[in-house]
Amino acid sequence: MNKPLRRIAIFCGILVLALLIRDNWLQYVRADELNSHKYNRRVQIERYAHERGDIIVDGKAITGSVETEDSDFKYKRVWKDGPLWAPVTGYSSQAFDSSQLENLEDGILTGNSDQLFFDRTLSMFTGKKKSGGNVVTTLNGAAQKAAFNGLGNKKGAVVALDPQTGAVLALASTPSYDPSVFAGNSMKDSDARQKLLKDEDKPMLNRALRETYPPGSTFKVVTAAAALENGLYDDIDAKTDSPLPWTLPQSTVQLKNQGDLPCEDASLRDALRVSCNTVFGKISDDLGNKKMIEQTDKFGFNKEVFTPVRADASIYPEDNRPQNAMAGIGQASNRTTPLQMAMVAAAIANDGKLMQPYMVAKRQAPDLDDIYTHEPEELSRAMSGENAQKLQQMMETVVNDGTGTRAQIPGVTVGGKTGTAQHGLNNSEKPYAWFISYAKTDSGSPVAVAVVVEDGNANRGDISGGGLAAPIAKSVMKAVIDNK
Repeated sequence: MNKPLRRIAIFCGILVLALLIRDNWLQYVRADELNSHKYNRRVQIERYAHERGDIIVDGKAITGSVETEDSDFKYKRVWKDGPLWAPVTGYSSQAFDSSQLENLEDGILTGNSDQLFFDRTLSMFTGKKKSGGNVVTTLNGAAQKAAFNGLGNKKGAVVALDPQTGAVLALASTPSYDPSVFAGNSMKDSDARQKLLKDEDKPMLNRALRETYPPGSTFKVVTAAAALENGLYDDIDAKTDSPLPWTLPQSTVQLKNQGDLPCEDASLRDALRVSCNTVFGKISDDLGNKKMIEQTDKFGFNKEVFTPVRADASIYPEDNRPQNAMAGIGQASNRTTPLQMAMVAAAIANDGKLMQPYMVAKRQAPDLDDIYTHEPEELSRAMSGENAQKLQQMMETVVNDGTGTRAQIPGVTVGGKTGTAQHGLNNSEKPYAWFISYAKTDSGSPVAVAVVVEDGNANRGDISGGGLAAPIAKSVMKAVIDNK
């Protein structure tokens, strides 16, 4: 072979070698990356080529799949009562991905999870059509409907927990939305989503998990817990050192109570019953900011909570003395989610033991075999059993003979605490109405509830936790007891 031909042969050999290296690099090194790339439409087509598994409540599917028209994505997601369940499930859209349980449990629902490897392998030999698995939730359908209907056309949220296990029984947020309206990938779906995003009432905001509010007087149960746990007081019926009027520390401003209340040196029980700002503001100041933060941390404040859906952290801040006193009555920079206040009520009802909140009870294979079952776990010891029982007595007095009488359920022991939280510059906005509670039966406490209502249409003077929020909590507790 002459020299020019030899050079051409070597050059062609190098090109062939480069082609082989490139081909193997793509097939073996970058295969997973390319298969999952967002611009690989074949992956998306395969994803929607079969029916998605369902999310289950009370043994029944609250989701489904339907065939689409004029699209190479064969199936899309639908909900049987979208606005009711959207705060729990989130959305699943061909164009806009997914959120909440639909996102976190996507592997099970699509059938692509490693937990379903055996099922996928078996279907290759049996010829059975691929399908997704199911996610069985802890939700109680009757409680969820009671929460959603109770909120009605008002902005707000409700969370109900099983204090003994941490199971989420209800999680409602209003106004809500129907995820079905943008589950496809058409212009109609896009327009529907944009309309929701531009809505000033923020229907896609999960107020139960992702909105933080000043907790108002519901927080006084946490301050009372701090007083008991730190030995500031141990007898809930003994007089406290609570002068009236009481001036905020390092200030000339007197802390006010709502009306002419018997708050001077009131016992812890009476102070909670009529909701004395002066008593609990002074307790927070007497304990100091560090001890208040330590107590709130035990209830789950100052860190995100996963249900498995992430909830924003509730904050009890590091602050100066006057602000710490105000934070002790649920004002100042004290901010909390409804989930967090349900956790507070649940821990007290469960004799001080705070359980990790969770929404997924089981995961099922397409053949309905269980492939995962959740085991309840303790998150923290919020307070001693003895002190929790003292606080239960105080909260039950609130419902029996205090500001929370509208939460009474005949034949059932109910404990609770009302709250009316100021917000806006110089308290310029209408307050939020709060109520936290639990119900007890012979077998313990099956439910703890937190309700917050933002009622912008109500007269300012008519807004109270006992008036607006307590009846909602009552209906949710009753629904759990009646359908347990």
